[in-house]
Amino acid sequence: MKNITCVVGTRPNFIKISQFQLEFEKQFPGKFNFSLVHTGQHFDDEMSNIFFKQFNLPQPHQLNIQAKNPAQQIGETIAQLAQHFNTHKPDAVIVVGDVNSTLAGALAAHKNGYFLYHLEAGLRSFDRSMPEEINREITDKVSDRFFVTESSGIDHLLEEQTDNAHIYFVGNTMIDTLIAFEPMIEKSSVLEQYNLTPHEYALITFHRPSNVDSYKKLHELTEIIETITRHQKTLFPIHPRTKNNLLKHHLWEKITALENLIITSPLSYFDFQKSIKYAKYIVTDSGGIQEETTFRKIPCLTFRQNTERPVTITMGTNTLIPNQMALEENIEKIYLNQYKKGEIPPLWDGKATQRIVKHIYNDLYEK
Repeated sequence: MKNITCVVGTRPNFIKISQFQLEFEKQFPGKFNFSLVHTGQHFDDEMSNIFFKQFNLPQPHQLNIQAKNPAQQIGETIAQLAQHFNTHKPDAVIVVGDVNSTLAGALAAHKNGYFLYHLEAGLRSFDRSMPEEINREITDKVSDRFFVTESSGIDHLLEEQTDNAHIYFVGNTMIDTLIAFEPMIEKSSVLEQYNLTPHEYALITFHRPSNVDSYKKLHELTEIIETITRHQKTLFPIHPRTKNNLLKHHLWEKITALENLIITSPLSYFDFQKSIKYAKYIVTDSGGIQEETTFRKIPCLTFRQNTERPVTITMGTNTLIPNQMALEENIEKIYLNQYKKGEIPPLWDGKATQRIVKHIYNDLYEK
């Protein structure tokens, strides 16, 4: 039996690996022991534990990271992961996405000689002011095999001299999760709970440090939100970081006074996906939401200067929104039914995890 350890730490990580254990057991019973290590990057119940319950994920080994500073946090995570790997001796390690846990897991595996897979490899925004971009680049430099979600990932890895035989174009595991849990998503009563009419409300999410940490950007964000709420009811599941910064910069009262704005705590996966599915449009700075809206064919206005997921623009329903004018122009297009319709990218078909598990079997048993 081969031991596979997957390092996770944030809400998007949990979503991307929800089908792994099921697929290992279904395709290759008795061949793999799949385990999770949770770094605790998202540690509270709303951002973490609820996902393990909803997805019925295996109980993870929980690291005990005390550091608050990102550099110390990464260092401490590397040290604890190295200790865990050297105790449990996995045959392969999987790291997911582009968060600090991804980087720490990649370096701990590489430095200690463990075979390393990167799920969601090759994505590039070419904006090194984003911490995630550095995490993506370094993780790909030390990985042994690369699971790619879209064709731009293949192009970038080849440009960086990656061996083509090590690049696996598998599709998008976030879509696997979305499709697998569609019946549960449909049962959610989130629309009734907040008195929302399907296709008559906007959904907004903001959490990136570049948008919510400085007073200047946060003030700009409040004006963006004010513009959005002038058009329709707007649901705002607020990230703890965003709420704390609004309070810190004395902008909380301004936001909470907006008549059409419904502020909630972070939603469960099922509630959040239902709120995406029935939104008129979404304004966000998230990476994953760009993909989920493309699959759902819901207009997505991304409050960023760039994206590492260009297929969501070239094929999907995503548009970058650099300023207030662009926001208003695109909202008008949506209301006039002139916004692009989009199509679903190749291999976003609910079978990405199946392909990944087959590749892992071939790598560890057949070669």
